[in-house]
Amino acid sequence: MLNTQLKRIAVVLAFGMVSVAQAQTPMENMNHEGMNHGTTPAVDHAAMGHGAMPGMETPAAEGGSMDHGSMQGGSAPSDARDPHAYADGYDFGPIMPPMHADGHYFGSLLVDRIESVRTRDNTSTEYDLRAWYGSDYDRAVLKAEGDYDGGRIQEARTELLWGHALTAHWNTHLGARHDSGVQPDRNWLAFGIQGLAPYWFEVEATAYVGSSGRSALRIAAEYELLLTQRLILQPRIEADIYGKRDAARELGSGLSDLAAGVRLRYEIRRELAPYLGIERAAKFGATADYARAAGEDAKETRLVAGVRFWF
Repeated sequence: MLNTQLKRIAVVLAFGMVSVAQAQTPMENMNHEGMNHGTTPAVDHAAMGHGAMPGMETPAAEGGSMDHGSMQGGSAPSDARDPHAYADGYDFGPIMPPMHADGHYFGSLLVDRIESVRTRDNTSTEYDLRAWYGSDYDRAVLKAEGDYDGGRIQEARTELLWGHALTAHWNTHLGARHDSGVQPDRNWLAFGIQGLAPYWFEVEATAYVGSSGRSALRIAAEYELLLTQRLILQPRIEADIYGKRDAARELGSGLSDLAAGVRLRYEIRRELAPYLGIERAAKFGATADYARAAGEDAKETRLVAGVRFWF
């Protein structure tokens, strides 16, 4: 019986070896020439139902090469959509389209000082205002400052300027200035700079050129100290310098006048604030001589009370 089992196992092994030998075929007998590796058939997108794809070319069939220049980085197709146009030709219809902030025009009026000024022997009224209209970068600016006393304007300075944003905190000004009052009028060309200096100082410097070789320089600086959210202390200093003597207007050359003071205002609203203050003013050189000759003090202390508002 054992012999019978051994015979059966031998027959099975022999049959398996024959089957394996028939299944194996030498690699050298394989016909590689029947397989065409030289070309890659082109894909017909139209036949696939996808249609032509804008901005893409069908890869060339020869050698399997692809034209990458017709994809990204190449020229846009003639029917490409304008990226700056409204989507699919739709717009806002009767609704005004939106504008960027720097494309809008705004206006404002600031009456920085309209105050009663009390000296040792006189009381007068002074004003200082400015208005502007335009965009963030370019605007028309009007500045006006004067002294009203004895029923008339004693001295006034009006400037019409074009303001241009030089940086985020500084503007340049170019325009004209007109001096009027009880003395002869004077006209000037004006150019200057105004802005926010480090540590939050408001600074303004303007140079002027007039007829007959006249020149002038005006410098002003101020600072706002918030004691509370509504109570604000404002120191201020301003000076005028002239290049040559102007006897008709009682002005000497060099440093003509300087005023330094402090005002304490209470903002009932941001747009409305009454204030009290004190100021020391002085005239120098030939300007002081003219003042003394007219019976005026070359130096004086002023008590001021007024209101500041804007809209």
